[in-house]
Amino acid sequence: MPNMLKRRLAAGKACVNGWLAIPDGFAAETMAQCGWDSVTVDMQHGVQDYMSMVRCFQAMDRHPVTPLVRVPWNEPGICGKVLDGGAWGVICPMVNNAAEAKALVSYCLYPPKGKRSNGPIRAGAYGEATPYQATANDEVLVIPMIETQEAIDNIDAILDVPGINGIYIGPSDLGLSLGLAPRLDREEPQILGIYEKLLAATAKRGQFAGLHNGTPAYAARMIGMGFRLITIANDAGLLSQAAKAAVKATRDAAGAVAAA
Repeated sequence: MPNMLKRRLAAGKACVNGWLAIPDGFAAETMAQCGWDSVTVDMQHGVQDYMSMVRCFQAMDRHPVTPLVRVPWNEPGICGKVLDGGAWGVICPMVNNAAEAKALVSYCLYPPKGKRSNGPIRAGAYGEATPYQATANDEVLVIPMIETQEAIDNIDAILDVPGINGIYIGPSDLGLSLGLAPRLDREEPQILGIYEKLLAATAKRGQFAGLHNGTPAYAARMIGMGFRLITIANDAGLLSQAAKAAVKATRDAAGAVAAA
């Protein structure tokens, strides 16, 4: 099965990515029908675990979205396990230098390119004509997160590691590392300048840059800036925003009798 997200990114298309913090198959199934190019299960800051990830993947299987995972940390067991469970890409937090990027690649790819252990319990379970192991190294996306000044300083070395497909920027942690408040949709000239540097470094190598965003308007701006993997909030945040808007609209329209 080809990784359609990887093909879309290779063609230079902007990809809109959903984000699952809620550990529930029905929530994942609902999100998978909303037009996203990919949907990421967040095992770092969401309340997902491995079994909820599997349920989310099962719920999304019949929909045309590419399943990704943000793992909790750069560690071989969890990287291999989420790939065995059906992820087509790994987003890994806090990759700060070439050595950590090389380690991430080794955890995600089979020999001779990496050290991933064989056992694709779900990923290879569907009896395709071509064995999963024969194509996995070409299809899996390996995506380190750039979230610190150290990573910015080492961006060329990180991107030059064979097997790295692109990067994903976490604006909140990036801000924290620079002594700023944690937030999405940043406007500081310092941060926007960093974005330009990272975009130039990826573009030079034919790689992509991704970014987590809070709002559709900001996400569209960042696509215009050059980002190609764009996340908008997460399922919990979008649910909260829609619910608050519905309650407010009802109270406003009904007047005093419905006032809080």
